[in-house]
Amino acid sequence: MNPQNGSPPPAAKLVITCGILGLLLTTVNSLTLSSEFQIIDPAFGRSSVLAGVMAVGLVLVGVIWTKANPAPRDRVKLEGIEGLEFAESLPTQLKKEFAWGSAMLLLATPAASVLLVWEGKVVLRRGLLGTEPFKSGPILSKALEKQQQISLVNLELYPGANEFAYLPQPLPAVLVTPLDQKGWLVIGGWSVRCFSRSDERWAQGWADKIKIELLEFDFL
Repeated sequence: MNPQNGSPPPAAKLVITCGILGLLLTTVNSLTLSSEFQIIDPAFGRSSVLAGVMAVGLVLVGVIWTKANPAPRDRVKLEGIEGLEFAESLPTQLKKEFAWGSAMLLLATPAASVLLVWEGKVVLRRGLLGTEPFKSGPILSKALEKQQQISLVNLELYPGANEFAYLPQPLPAVLVTPLDQKGWLVIGGWSVRCFSRSDERWAQGWADKIKIELLEFDFL
């Protein structure tokens, strides 16, 4: 079972706890200093300050650790049926490439659904399949216009999320990679903020590869 959202990993919790404990002990030690010492030994003052700084440093390390390695998000239960569909006119060579590449995306990344669109036609659907027909929208048009990959980490925050009604619902995240001016590789994720930089690079690399192969075939 995944940790609760926002909960620090165990190692970060230990570091934060040690830092807070050290800060409390340093404070108590300073406050309980015997009143007979009218003049505080400079060495004691320096050591107290140093101990306090180290304790605060441990707390900060734990906080940064938590932000750098956030707890994994729980998977959303998506509606859809597992499947693999190709365009009827797709050559056998491309079917093999698309089958391999989409399988790797589903296995090696948090992808729940993979959709490949070329010249307005869906040539590949794999993973959980949606029930609505494909229809391009503003977000896909923006990716095509800017020729940039777009990662929507939490579709609930975007008013145009209904653009992706053709993917399994309720979809929490989506990654859109343009294929020149010809189409898109659209990947739906299992949970919010699920796609890492590595996932984005993998999707971009495969998109660049299949784009070249698609340009070599005139099958539509």
